[in-house]
Amino acid sequence: MTGSRNWLTTVVRWVAGIAIAVPAALLLGASPAAAHPMPHSVVQLDVYQHSVSARLELPVDEFSRASGIELSQKTLSAQTGAIRSYLVQHIYPTATDGQTWQVTVGRPTLSRAVQTDTGEYRELVVHAVLTPPADTDVRHFTFGYDAIVHQVITHTVLVTVRQDWAAGQVDGVGATQVGTIRIDTRTMKVPALKVDLGAGSDWRGFVAMLELGGDHILTGTDHLLFLLILLLPAPLAASGGRWNGLVGPRKALARIGRTTLAFTAGHSAALAATALGRLDIPGWPVEAFIAASILVGAIHAVRPLFPGKEALVAGVFGLGHGMAFSFVLAEMQLTTGQLVTSLLGFNLGIELVQLLLVCLALPSLLVLARLRVQPVLRVTGAVLTGTAALGWLVDRLGVPNPVARTADSAGSHASLLLATLAVTAIAAIAWTLAHRRRARADADPAPAQQAPESTAVPSHSRSGS
Repeated sequence: MTGSRNWLTTVVRWVAGIAIAVPAALLLGASPAAAHPMPHSVVQLDVYQHSVSARLELPVDEFSRASGIELSQKTLSAQTGAIRSYLVQHIYPTATDGQTWQVTVGRPTLSRAVQTDTGEYRELVVHAVLTPPADTDVRHFTFGYDAIVHQVITHTVLVTVRQDWAAGQVDGVGATQVGTIRIDTRTMKVPALKVDLGAGSDWRGFVAMLELGGDHILTGTDHLLFLLILLLPAPLAASGGRWNGLVGPRKALARIGRTTLAFTAGHSAALAATALGRLDIPGWPVEAFIAASILVGAIHAVRPLFPGKEALVAGVFGLGHGMAFSFVLAEMQLTTGQLVTSLLGFNLGIELVQLLLVCLALPSLLVLARLRVQPVLRVTGAVLTGTAALGWLVDRLGVPNPVARTADSAGSHASLLLATLAVTAIAAIAWTLAHRRRARADADPAPAQQAPESTAVPSHSRSGS
């Protein structure tokens, strides 16, 4: 009996030892990557009318482990063909009726990225174009994808939509999550992701472009500065190469109206011609031209360069600003119908916000011209604007600088700008009303006191007494 117990005890100890030793051996033999969270892959989809573009962001270490392709900056060019071949084999979208889509993979690049809990890591970035068969719905399809996941079973792929004009997603900033792709540990297979983007419409695209146009002029510090600095001396009269005196409220309003209208006509014409003509214009000359236009406007605010011709100058410089606006539309790869709709919405958004800003600035411009501190405020504003324009001009010519970065960051404070313009407009209107009330009171003399009625008796009455 005692021997049986000893034998049983020995067996239990052996089993316990194995239960402890095996997990310990697995942990000790695991690679360092398995002991830490691994970065996930990201697939960002841009949905067009007849195709879907996919931006693939793949962790290099996991990609090399799954594909067997070792990557570095030196070997990337030589491995381009192998990378494309591997990805084409592991990206297989299909239509809802089972038809296979065509997959075209672009040239890969290497960069560095950071994800939460993973730290910095090397990243492989590749663009692919997914083209369905003719007359196939691009908004509903099955996204078969198992790059990396088919070998690294702990890997996850996050799929998002970055741009979808028909769904009203056009700014490219926010991303709508579609789903995740990971291995099914029960079947050890990677299930395809069902993509359902809903029903898009031209109206949603129009409204989205309307909002984008308004946001573009509101956060586009350069466009806004050019218009405001050109309007700053509008209420002033020029003589002897200096700003002296006022031109009167009606003439000032006429100048502001003509300048604003000319700028609108200039950038609207250039925006339509560049966008509809699908002209491929380099960005830096246009941006440099805009910076130069702001610098000219700042100098004009200090010393009159073209007094009375602000509208003509605004129209000419507005052509460059319109070309810059068209870059936003060019990046969206829209069809002709979508482009026309987007052009209308985008331009309308620009004009509505521009009109709002001019209306808010108008009272302050008229009041500022009548204050004693007007020259100081005008020159200070012109110097600050000119400094920003110089920084932008140097940056556009290829020399980054902190002045340009600071000026660009001002566009992120759009709410503060609107609040400031609104407060100053209210203060300017209140000052104008109070000034007119005082002027009216000074112009009207105090009413004369009425003399008391006479109690004297008429002479004929006395003589008759």
